Amino acid sequence: MSGVSTLTTPDRPPVRAWLPTMLTLAAIWGCSFLFISVGVRELHPMYLALGRVLCGSLALLVILAIKRESLPREPRIWAHTFVLGAIGSAIPWTLFGYGEQRVPSLLAGIWNGITPLIVLPVAVLVFRTEKFTVQRVLGLLVGFAGMMVVLGAWNLEGGADLTGQLLCMTAAFFYGIAVPYQKKFVAGSQLSGTALSAGLLLCATVQLAVVAPIVTGTAPPAPWSLSAEVIGSVVALGALGSGIAFVLSLRNIRLIGASMASMVTYLMPIFAIAVGVAVLDEHLTWYQPVGALIVLTGVAVSQGVLRSFRLRRPKTPLPVEATPVP
Repeated sequence: MSGVSTLTTPDRPPVRAWLPTMLTLAAIWGCSFLFISVGVRELHPMYLALGRVLCGSLALLVILAIKRESLPREPRIWAHTFVLGAIGSAIPWTLFGYGEQRVPSLLAGIWNGITPLIVLPVAVLVFRTEKFTVQRVLGLLVGFAGMMVVLGAWNLEGGADLTGQLLCMTAAFFYGIAVPYQKKFVAGSQLSGTALSAGLLLCATVQLAVVAPIVTGTAPPAPWSLSAEVIGSVVALGALGSGIAFVLSLRNIRLIGASMASMVTYLMPIFAIAVGVAVLDEHLTWYQPVGALIVLTGVAVSQGVLRSFRLRRPKTPLPVEATPVP
């Protein structure tokens, strides 16, 4: 998650200025599900999430030091970052870990793609920051149908696969709550996204450091007891997925605006599926990629992408909003 500030976008930038960054960002976030799958082989999901938020916090603190920026100081901001740390990082990242103990990483990547469908009804019904339109409702209905296809609703038999998919779906629901929460309660802050994200991850680190030993009943494993693959996965999830990726995302938002930058949502599942098949030899049933396409179509309809897919200079400043970090 990133902070929200007010930035304008320049005149239409050349594609070469932002497309490589968007592809890199989609690759980093798409590969996050691969790293989670590797990490839970030796780490409890809660300790995997703890390692991720810790590494992400350290990465963003380094970026803050380089930029000579400070962490939030207002108690109100810290209160909201504490909530966002839970619903935007600690809880969904733990749920994805639990989910990937039961389902392939590529399927978790597909479920992450439903987040924009959750954001809209929560923003309208709970936080009242958006309004329903015929187009948005149609997009939600199409997306819901796609979710049922991914789930294989006509062939549900329970078991680990269903449980894993529901866990990943719930993780995406928490992302969908975190985005409008951030927009409503933090949008007026003058803090940079880096400072807010660093505070958010620090809060998530404290939360998981307290809760994980209680839930697991064990102390965190010593780093030297873990394989190089697992250590590398934890560092990649934190430093890349929650650190460097944030910087890349903010760069694209400044170049092309929040709406266009959010198109990374459509690319992430592609990378998640590709690395899951190529690296982990995972497999999909026919209806899962079909359902993913229907979901993404629903997202596109609800966001008006199919109606107008072109860069335009905004008449008013665009808010910098985050794409949930998978």
